[in-house]
Amino acid sequence: MKEASFYTLSGDKISCSLCPHNCLIADGKRGICRVRKNEGGKLITESYGQICSLNFDPIEKKPLYHFFPGSIIFSAGSLGCNLHCKFCQNWEISQTGIEEFGNLRTSSPKELISKAISREGNIGIAYTYNEPTVWYEFMIETAQLAQKEGLKNVMVTNGFINPAPLEVLFPVMDAFSVDLKAFNDEFYKTITASRLAPVLTALKMIRKSGRHLEITNLVITNTNDDEKEFTEMINWIADELGKETILHISRYFPMFKMNKEPTSHEKLQSLYEIACDKLDFVYLGNMRSGLGQNTFCPNCKTEVIERIGYDTRIIGLDEEGRCRNCRQQVIAK
Repeated sequence: MKEASFYTLSGDKISCSLCPHNCLIADGKRGICRVRKNEGGKLITESYGQICSLNFDPIEKKPLYHFFPGSIIFSAGSLGCNLHCKFCQNWEISQTGIEEFGNLRTSSPKELISKAISREGNIGIAYTYNEPTVWYEFMIETAQLAQKEGLKNVMVTNGFINPAPLEVLFPVMDAFSVDLKAFNDEFYKTITASRLAPVLTALKMIRKSGRHLEITNLVITNTNDDEKEFTEMINWIADELGKETILHISRYFPMFKMNKEPTSHEKLQSLYEIACDKLDFVYLGNMRSGLGQNTFCPNCKTEVIERIGYDTRIIGLDEEGRCRNCRQQVIAK
């Protein structure tokens, strides 16, 4: 446990300003995230140093396709989330708190760094699995130490975070993988118990910061798969973030409280074609098809990265991430 950042006292309650919920928390109670608690007028982050999952993963699993492709990254996660998505794929750890969940490991930031550097070739640390925003204090302290060791820091997030704490992260975060769950505020309200606008604000801030950004959109059957709405989202991404923004369109499977049919291949292919009209880099996830897996130079259309599952082969890029054929910059370096 540790005192949390970004809160103020409001009478006999605490006002947490870490995320746009801005929870007003009575003494002895927790915020929506289930891991930030008012203890006698002090906001405590109960998940500080509490580790649920640790793995060395392919960077493509985050998913990040243009950030050191083919590399391994040390992934760490805890408990809690500030969204309550009905389709959550990690609901066992995201929709729970410290008192409800057993089998947690305790670690200091320094100990986590030691584990990260123990594997040769590991490029850094990804804060993932649950929502790292609610793990904010531990994440930023670890990221600061990781940076000193020459490690990269990656945040895999829903993007539902207030501008002030997000701004503090930019000096230590190298890349963001952000879930843009729909382009419909009603979807965000009814399916995730949050709002769309703060996520759009966060995406624009990340783009302006110059940090590497990739977006994932999980397409749920008859829920957020309307092609007109999807086109509006693609237009917004192209206009506000740039046509070079990397988009991952991901296939949904029934999970947690959502029992819709898995997204059809036909629907995903249709959305893929819509996105490719406006964006340079579009990928399909959670599919066995080879469509939407490989990377092509947006300038000369040469295939530069080949992927089969998480097996990644760089076949057309130089050491600076440029297309060998036309010298166009394709991936972050």
